[in-house]
Amino acid sequence: MKATGIVRRIDDLGRVVIPKEIRRTMRIREGDPLEIYTEKDGEVIFKKYSPIGELGDFATEYAETLAKTSGYGACITDRDVIIAVSGVPKKELIEKRISPELESVIVEKNTYVNEGSNAKKITVAEGVDKYSAGVVAPIISEGDTIGSVIFFSQNDAPMGEVENKLAQSAANFLGRHMES
Repeated sequence: MKATGIVRRIDDLGRVVIPKEIRRTMRIREGDPLEIYTEKDGEVIFKKYSPIGELGDFATEYAETLAKTSGYGACITDRDVIIAVSGVPKKELIEKRISPELESVIVEKNTYVNEGSNAKKITVAEGVDKYSAGVVAPIISEGDTIGSVIFFSQNDAPMGEVENKLAQSAANFLGRHMES
């Protein structure tokens, strides 16, 4: 564990303020759920909670099915990292932080479709320019964006209506699955 050198006091209601620098670095936003862990030696650990991350093997199998069905590489993300990948080398992307461009598409709750050479290129992972999104469909559960379903664009080729609808269907399914 990395020490920050920042000390905060607990207020009379039991609250602790997480410093802005840490929230920004860790991409913790107002309303984000945090899991609380305790250790025997007295440590209290706050960890961002990822509902999509709870899907684990299911998300991996679903990404594999999407890749086989579409013929394109596919991945499933939460709001911070790539959870499942299929159709492209997993080592390059799994558990990598999503790019700021992708994060802004997800937060806007709109589906992005690469419609050709004039389309804005959206890299999928931070620091990995090799993979760009062909389709991004946000996963929405109980009104909140919790992740995305992505098809990778091959050579920046435009995506069609079939890939768009497939990604949207997958995202809607996962969103509803998380609500039940």
